[in-house]
Amino acid sequence: MFDIRKYDTSNVKNDILSGLVVAVALVPEAIAFSFIAEVSPIVGLYTAFILGLITALIGGKPGMISGATGAVAVVLVGLSLEANTMLKATGLEGEALAMGVLHYILLATILAGLIQITIGALKLGKFIRLVPQPAMYGFVNGLAIVIASAQFKFFEGQGSMMYVLVFVTMLIMYFLPKFTKAVPSGLVAIVLITLAVYFTGTNTLLVGQLTDLSKFAGQLPSFIFPEHIFNIDAIFMVLPYAVIVALVGLIESLLTLSVLDEMSETRGSANKECIAQGTGNVTCGMFGGMAGCAMIGQSIINYTSGGLGRLSSFTAAVGLLILVVSLTDILNIIPVAVLVGIMFMVSIGTFEWSSFSHIKHMPRSDAFVMVIVTVITVVEDLAVAVIAGVIISALVFAWKHARIYAKSNVEADGTKVYELDGPLFFGSATTFGDNFDVPNDPPKVVINFKNARVMDSSGVEAIDALTKKYQDAGKNLLLRHLSKDCKAILKQAGPHCSYEVDDPTYKVAYNY
Repeated sequence: MFDIRKYDTSNVKNDILSGLVVAVALVPEAIAFSFIAEVSPIVGLYTAFILGLITALIGGKPGMISGATGAVAVVLVGLSLEANTMLKATGLEGEALAMGVLHYILLATILAGLIQITIGALKLGKFIRLVPQPAMYGFVNGLAIVIASAQFKFFEGQGSMMYVLVFVTMLIMYFLPKFTKAVPSGLVAIVLITLAVYFTGTNTLLVGQLTDLSKFAGQLPSFIFPEHIFNIDAIFMVLPYAVIVALVGLIESLLTLSVLDEMSETRGSANKECIAQGTGNVTCGMFGGMAGCAMIGQSIINYTSGGLGRLSSFTAAVGLLILVVSLTDILNIIPVAVLVGIMFMVSIGTFEWSSFSHIKHMPRSDAFVMVIVTVITVVEDLAVAVIAGVIISALVFAWKHARIYAKSNVEADGTKVYELDGPLFFGSATTFGDNFDVPNDPPKVVINFKNARVMDSSGVEAIDALTKKYQDAGKNLLLRHLSKDCKAILKQAGPHCSYEVDDPTYKVAYNY
């Protein structure tokens, strides 16, 4: 929690200035991501304020910025389209239709938040470490493609000026940081392009033509109770989207936390971040905001601008609300083209271009994981893609290690000693017995597990099966260097285990 009494005042100035820069930079992204999710821009702006404020106060990493994001928006757009189709069939249209769709999104946001709180309370945030690097590359690349492709709908029915303004925006955002980083390049692009369009009277699509924000002037987020929160059919309809939103949001948030941990050489709390994200999303769902998560781009901007404490992200959230409440008329005249250009540059910046050079040197299995996660992210969604990546990586790992090796030697007294090397688990258990020559072995046999590890019950059963073969052959078998846990669950082989001073102490995954 943000305890002002313990706050390091030495960085107050940098935290406040950095937070103000981020507040301005959040405006175009919040609006653009709202368009992706097909909701009013004010929904994304409220999300950036509410979620940003709560995670600033109780999040797992000081200085992290949260708000409406592309990763979550591309999931919610599916719900928007489904709800839109269903409500149109009932005769709703116009404002009533938009409000009806919003209530389904609010319900999904609340459910997603509750799932995230549960994950944090159960301390499951640590499992982000199971996401392999190729899967991270894949989901980042897929997300970049989805964000870019979501912009194409804004070109429909527009003339050549739309393309020109998008291109000029991208040029400004590319070249300006090479000369100065004092102000965000996206802000400069918005100001210059908006002024040019306003004073020249250029005919192009404006934000106000999509949604008039003037009606929200002076309005703070207000409590909205989702209409369908006690409707079982509505809950089952939105639940799949809520689960995906929860997983996508946590994956992106925890990956952002990992990046900032590496940059700052400090460690944040993954479980606290899960609870903060969930609390923020539940609150968003009750105050007219859609679900969101940590924003990796804005978080890095905040950190590199000197925002190291919670005051920076707090300032960003409050500063954004001030802009929204007092400057809606100005937001209305922003050309949509400049937001599209910014999103294209966000997409280009999000794409992990280094993955092309890495893929040449990756094992084929890792390259396959990266490509398949990218494709699934584009075709399905981020959560399914990352889960698929983890499963494929786990299967590849199991296949690579699905062999335990043994070398043997005969001692002076005629005893044959097998020295094992590798993990003994379900993957290697089937070939475990191939290392031994039971019929031709001498009467005394020793199997040394010093360099091997029994991982699960399949490995235990393989040892028991081999022991029974030696028993049936009437040979004396001795098993060395098994853990106490392993010895305790062996049935056939238990009496044949020796007890050494340096026996290992690992546990075996076993269904007791």
